[in-house]
Amino acid sequence: MKRIGVLTSGGDAPGMNAAIRAVVRTGIDKGWEVFGIQRGYTGLINGEVVPLGLRDVGGIIQLGGTMLGSTRSTEFVTEAGQEKALRTLENQRIEALVIIGGNGSQKGAYALSQKGFPVVGIASTIDNDLYGTEMSIGVDTALDIALVAIDRIKVTASSHRRAFAVEVMGRDTGHLALAAGIAGGAEHVVIPEEEVDMDDLAARIRNAYERGKPHAILVVAEGAKYNAEALESYFAEHQAEVGFQLRITILGYVQRGGAPGAFDRLLATRFGAAATETISSGEHGVMIGLICGRVEKIPLSEVATTKKPLDQELLSLVHVLAR
Repeated sequence: MKRIGVLTSGGDAPGMNAAIRAVVRTGIDKGWEVFGIQRGYTGLINGEVVPLGLRDVGGIIQLGGTMLGSTRSTEFVTEAGQEKALRTLENQRIEALVIIGGNGSQKGAYALSQKGFPVVGIASTIDNDLYGTEMSIGVDTALDIALVAIDRIKVTASSHRRAFAVEVMGRDTGHLALAAGIAGGAEHVVIPEEEVDMDDLAARIRNAYERGKPHAILVVAEGAKYNAEALESYFAEHQAEVGFQLRITILGYVQRGGAPGAFDRLLATRFGAAATETISSGEHGVMIGLICGRVEKIPLSEVATTKKPLDQELLSLVHVLAR
């Protein structure tokens, strides 16, 4: 009987629990024993391993966060930390490991894979910045949460004829901000990948003001040079030039804590089932992701070493649609 482990690492994302559930139940269906590693790579290093049965994952598909817990482990980055993790896996007689998480988590998966241990990753991060997958677990739900905020902010922005900068997460990339800006009908999106000409931005906002628009919405990525607070400072100094007064809203972690929507529950379930099927076929050293609407396998060597490019067509759309 095969013994496999599953862990969640890095930032939590809505749908992680659905992925855990799918790994456990499809694994048991294959006749395997499944073990959960608590608190990510920290728990793997410290031997925090618990058996997971069918009932242990009952009633979790609709819950946000992760039942296994998560951490960001600095020790695991080291050679010594990785050796401790491998000893835990050996002591627990775990033969393969499913790792659910984002960039840092998949780099960790690749490190274990390089040491010869069978690993399959599952793409899960609201930042949507993992190379090789169009969507990661949690993105759709995070976008819905951001859009609820943007839609509500538009109401008060129009009432007072103001501009609002809504800052979303995304680490050092603008994938989430770009999607939220287009779906939310923003006048401009500020992201790390594109240099911001503040004079041009001020002119755009001024033009909207002079055309009688009741509000201006800017969606800002947290990693941008001009984040929400920097924009607030600029607008305060150039009030006469931009017309609108600016207020800021930083959504922060509220985007990560929501209950997963239907898309993320389905995606996570498909990813989890694909992970155990991949292990069953004898394949490893890959991440499960979504390409052209299909669940596919991407080599961890590519995921861990390649930056996901921004969709330039979406970036062009922002400027066209903001009229």
